[in-house]
Amino acid sequence: MKYSGFEFTYFLDGAKHVVNAENDAFELKADVSDGGVKAGVTAKKTLTLHRVDLKFDFGFEKDDRFFSNGYQSWTTTREYVATDKMRDITPIAKGRLKNLAGISADCRFVDFPTEAGRFTSHCYTYVKRGRQIFFAGSLTERQGFTVFYADMNKNSLVISKDVEGVTLHAGTEYELFDVVFLNGTYDEVFDEYFRLMGVKKPKIEHMSGYTSWYNYFQKIDEKTMLRDLNALDIVKESVSIFQIDDGYETFVGDWCDPNPEKFPKGMKFMAESIHDKGYMAGIWLAPFSVQLKSRTYKEHPEWVVKYPNGKPILGCVGWGGAYTLDIYNDDARAYIKGFFDTVLNDWGYDMVKLDFLYSECMYPRNNKARGTIMCEAMDFLRECVGDKLILGCGVPLGAAFGRVDACRISCDVDLKYGGKFYNKLGVNNEVPSAQNAMNNSIFRRHLDGRVFCNDPDVLFLRYSNLTFTLEQKILLAAVNHIFGNVLFVSDNAEEYKGADVEALRKVFAKSEFKVIDANYVSDDDLTVELEKDGRRKILAFNIKTGKSNVEDIIGIPTVR
Repeated sequence: MKYSGFEFTYFLDGAKHVVNAENDAFELKADVSDGGVKAGVTAKKTLTLHRVDLKFDFGFEKDDRFFSNGYQSWTTTREYVATDKMRDITPIAKGRLKNLAGISADCRFVDFPTEAGRFTSHCYTYVKRGRQIFFAGSLTERQGFTVFYADMNKNSLVISKDVEGVTLHAGTEYELFDVVFLNGTYDEVFDEYFRLMGVKKPKIEHMSGYTSWYNYFQKIDEKTMLRDLNALDIVKESVSIFQIDDGYETFVGDWCDPNPEKFPKGMKFMAESIHDKGYMAGIWLAPFSVQLKSRTYKEHPEWVVKYPNGKPILGCVGWGGAYTLDIYNDDARAYIKGFFDTVLNDWGYDMVKLDFLYSECMYPRNNKARGTIMCEAMDFLRECVGDKLILGCGVPLGAAFGRVDACRISCDVDLKYGGKFYNKLGVNNEVPSAQNAMNNSIFRRHLDGRVFCNDPDVLFLRYSNLTFTLEQKILLAAVNHIFGNVLFVSDNAEEYKGADVEALRKVFAKSEFKVIDANYVSDDDLTVELEKDGRRKILAFNIKTGKSNVEDIIGIPTVR
C-alpha cells in the first residue's frame, strides 16, 4: 500500500476550501510507514476543520474480500467482493424523508458509494486474501470518527477523519490519525489491534436469560413480568439474567416515574423478585433520550441538544419523537447521574441496557467533532454506572470499546423472519431484520470476548406472536449460540414443548465451537467453517429462506 497524498476540507473566513497541498492556512504532517500512519494539522490562521482524507494506492486482487464495518450497533456489517454493491437508503426514503429514514445512520458525514466495488468501513477494516488479512484500524476515535473508503476496481483506499465543526486558532495543533496496519491471520490481527489499543477483556464471559421487548414491546406490566419470570423455572439452571425492557416508564426520559398502573409495586419490587430467583436484574434505558411528551422535556427544554438556531434536534423517531439530553449541560448531566443512582442503587438493578446512544453525537457542537462527543458520552455513562454492567446498544462501536461490558452488534430482529421492511423497501442499513442480525453476528464475531460480550439480539422458540418456521427459529438460535455470548429469549416459556426446553438449554450454554472462517458464497448463501473437539464442520445456510444444515451441526431438530 502506497501513500499518494491528501485532501483537506476546511472553512476560512466563511469560505469552503478543498485542497491537496499545504498553503498559508495550515501545515499537515503525515508519518506513514508499513506499520501505520500518524497525522496531525497545525493551523496558521483561524480555520474550521471539516474533513481530512489520506489517499493510498492499494493493489486489490480479483478474489479479495473487503470488510465493511457499519457505523453503529445496528448497521449492516459484512465482507464484500469487487462485484458487490452496498445497500443504501432506498428511493422511497430519499428526498424529504431521508433525514428521518437515516436518523440513526451516518448519512450526515459519509459519502455513500453507489457503484459496485466501492465500500465504506468505520473505525477499522481489513482485506481478506485467502486466509491472510491486511488490517487497518484507528487506535482512537477521540479526535473524530475514522471512515475508510475503498474502490476495489480503481485500487484505491482512503482513510478519512470526520472533524466537522472543530475550529483551530493560529498555532493550534490537532491530532488527526493514529491508524495501525497489521498483517496476519484473522485472530492474530484482532488480538494485536486490541492489545495496541489497550482494551481489557470484558469482566463477563457469558450471560443468558430473558428480555421483554420482542413479545410485548411497550405493553408490559407487573403481572406479565412475574408470570414470565416464573415460567423460566423449567430452565432455571441455564438462566443468569432477567431484563425488563421499554414500557415500565411513564414516558421515555422520565425514568424515575414508573407507570403506577402497570407496576403498582414499583421497579424495586421487580428487581427484588428477580433476585429471589437467583438472577441478575437488568433494565432498559435510553439515557440521552427524552420523549416530546415527557415531563422532563416539558419542564426543562433547555437541557436538550439544539441546532445553532435554537431548534431542538430530533434524536429518534420512536415514541412519537424524542430529543437528546446534552451531556455538556451541567443540569442535564446531574439529572442523568441522578436517575442512574436511583435505578442502580435504590432499585438495585445489576445491569442497564443503554439504547439510542448515537443520538448524542449526531451533530458536532462545542468545538468538538462527532467522535469526540461520542467518546466523552461513553466515558460519562461509565462514570454514572460505576462497577455495574452496561449493555450498549445503538452506539458507534469504536467509542464503546473498553467502556461497556456487553454490546449489541446487530440490528433488531423482527417478529417476521423476512422483516417488515428490509427485503421489500430496504429503508436503511439499521432496519430490523433477522437476516441482517445474523449477518452481523457472523461478521462482527472478532469483537466477542476481546472488547465486550457480543449481543446478537434475541432468539425465539415460542409459537405465538411470531412468523417464523421452526427451521428459521432454530437457525437464528444456532447463529446466536455460536457467535454471541449475550443470549436472550423474549418468550413466555409456558408455551414451550418438551423439545423446546432441551433446545433452550443447549443454546443458552456457552458455545464450544471455534469459528475458523465465514464467507458468502452467493448473494444469500453463507458457509461457516467450525471446529469442535478437533473435528471440522461446515455450517451452510441460506440467510433469506432459513434453509440450513444446522440440525447436523448442533443437534437441534428443525422438523417436529
